[in-house]
Amino acid sequence: MKPRNQSYIVYLLLFMSIIVLVVFSLNRSGAADNVLTINQVADEVKKGNIARIIEEEDKLTIVLKSGAEKTSLKESESTLVDQLIALGVTPEELNPEKGIDLEIKAPSTLSGVLNALFYILPFLLLGGAFFYIFRQAQGSNSAAMSFGKSRARMFTGDHPTVTFADVAGIEESKDELKEVVEFLREPQKFIALGARIPKGVLLVGPPGTGKTLLAKAVSGEAGVPFFSISGSEFVEMFVGVGASRVRDLFDQAKKNSPCIVFVDEIDAVGRQRGAGLGGSHDEREQTLNQMLVEMDGFDTDTNIIIMAATNRPDILDPALLRPGRFDRRVVLDRPDVRGREAIMRVHIKGKPVDPEVDLGVLARATPGFVGADIENLVNEAAILAARRNKKSIGQSEFEESIERVIAGPERKSRLINAEEKRIVAYHEAGHAVVMNALPEADPVQKVSIIARGMAAGYTIALPMDDRTLMPRKKLLAEMVGLLGGRAAEEIVFDDITSGASNDIERVTQLARNMVTRLGMSDELGPMVYGQKEELIFLGREISEQRDYSESVAEKIDKEVRGLVTDAYTRAKEVLTKYRAELDSVAASLLENETLSKEEFEKIFPPPVPHRSGTPNVN
Repeated sequence: MKPRNQSYIVYLLLFMSIIVLVVFSLNRSGAADNVLTINQVADEVKKGNIARIIEEEDKLTIVLKSGAEKTSLKESESTLVDQLIALGVTPEELNPEKGIDLEIKAPSTLSGVLNALFYILPFLLLGGAFFYIFRQAQGSNSAAMSFGKSRARMFTGDHPTVTFADVAGIEESKDELKEVVEFLREPQKFIALGARIPKGVLLVGPPGTGKTLLAKAVSGEAGVPFFSISGSEFVEMFVGVGASRVRDLFDQAKKNSPCIVFVDEIDAVGRQRGAGLGGSHDEREQTLNQMLVEMDGFDTDTNIIIMAATNRPDILDPALLRPGRFDRRVVLDRPDVRGREAIMRVHIKGKPVDPEVDLGVLARATPGFVGADIENLVNEAAILAARRNKKSIGQSEFEESIERVIAGPERKSRLINAEEKRIVAYHEAGHAVVMNALPEADPVQKVSIIARGMAAGYTIALPMDDRTLMPRKKLLAEMVGLLGGRAAEEIVFDDITSGASNDIERVTQLARNMVTRLGMSDELGPMVYGQKEELIFLGREISEQRDYSESVAEKIDKEVRGLVTDAYTRAKEVLTKYRAELDSVAASLLENETLSKEEFEKIFPPPVPHRSGTPNVN
């Protein structure tokens, strides 16, 4: 029942009690005027004013000769006649011939009950109202005391909503977890060979790769109860609640074993002990300690599999990661081109997609996308098709949604003057021409001067295939391409603007990573400078620990500056060489605002064929 309805019931009970009490008091006050004492009844009999007396139990109803009715009470030990005679009334005065009619009624059970109920009802109503109020207060108190109960949601395996058929693009991870499903379905097959069921499976991967979805699929395939809880739901405002909830969760799991317990975002409670500015966090560490005991303590003969998901495995406590607690670590990486195509096929199920849509082309145009990005892409395409009043989703909607996911929505209403528009056109043309002229750079897919997101224009360059290794020449070509916009501004306008701020930031960070992380500096050699894990007592999140001297820091700055300067010089050389093509591309952008890959290559065909690389958006 809703709290508002409960308050209405309380108010109604109180209102009825007040009404009954008011009516009762009015009746009592009205009746008090017509009540006679037994002495007054005797006097009226002597005066001959009474016509009739009706006796009903202890109550007397006196009817006067004038027609008025009054009431009185008699003593229960003796009869009415004896009481009146004792008060001086003679038997002759009670003679019916004198006009006094005495009538004795048998006691009525119903009237007695009604009379008693009339007296008791107000107190019953008041008592009921107060009981209801106290009961509600007790319920809120018990809710406060139930903080130690687990908040895990239990799903039975009878009607699975997600199976392995709904998970695509991570086939190796699915194969790892299929064994877990087989353990739950046929444990004797493994026990006969002396194999024990895995205690825990840790799902590790970037955000959006499908860790939670894969855990749901394991539950659906195994057909066993599935307990789902987030790591942040263990710890709350009261001390000791986290450990109590862990105990309660595992107690529920043992009653329903074999089962799966899934802890999403386990880094919220499983962070390495001893970290933090205060040295530790007692409440969180108590929760983690209880979880460690439950996962691999003395009571280990249970068919409970713990599954956990995190995108920060580096900050988890080592005791949590050891074999016997999390025996398996399943890595969910970003899907390749075949994985992205398979994920798209899953997400377009049930949607009216145009038969001419080429999912292979879309998969190649979305390098680096994870499952969540692809789901968002398909949803954006459906929204665009609905906005255009189409009956099906076409290739143009998918391509437009890719740009929306990468660079943001278009802002055609943004007004800029002709001079700024010309600067933006040359800036984007500079990016495109430089990237097209360098064989190591990614081929240009689209150039536009329509504002999108926070950018005044954008150039999309996508690789021909996925790569996991980044050559030094490819990184240097990417730096040159990023600085092509600033170089074009300087060459054409003999001035520079703030439009290249993001390009400069990315180039500087890339150059510093090349020097300090990737060992791509001739001067400093193949070494890593600075501790990547940062300061553990600051939570690994605040600052980086320097493990090199001031002289090395000067050399790092010099090398970074040298890489950026060389890239900028090379960008200007390329644009000076292809100045005519730069002017043609800029003029076409000012006229059409957007150039596709085919339109761009008609103006400036690539001098040298491109090599494969990684995605780039400027």
